[in-house]
Amino acid sequence: MGLSHETGLSKRMIGLGIDVHHQLGPGLLESAYEECLCFELKQANIAFTRQTPLPIVYKDVRLDCGYRLDIVAEREVIIEIKSVDACCLSTMPSC
Repeated sequence: MGLSHETGLSKRMIGLGIDVHHQLGPGLLESAYEECLCFELKQANIAFTRQTPLPIVYKDVRLDCGYRLDIVAEREVIIEIKSVDACCLSTMPSC
């Protein structure tokens, strides 16, 4: 499968993430949002892994530097959970 920025699965993931945020509100630890999103993924019968290691390759050597992907859904969509206490211009994505 080629790279795509918008798939049916990614749209579902965004919807589930919005649902979790609406239920919990802002200001919690990332781990709380991750746990709740994983609950939603299970309810939606979407296969996923949590805290999947992501090694880097440096000079043809595979190194485990401690990088982890928060959630990988259906081996297709990577979800990185982020949490802030409050929104401000410096935390908004640039367009």
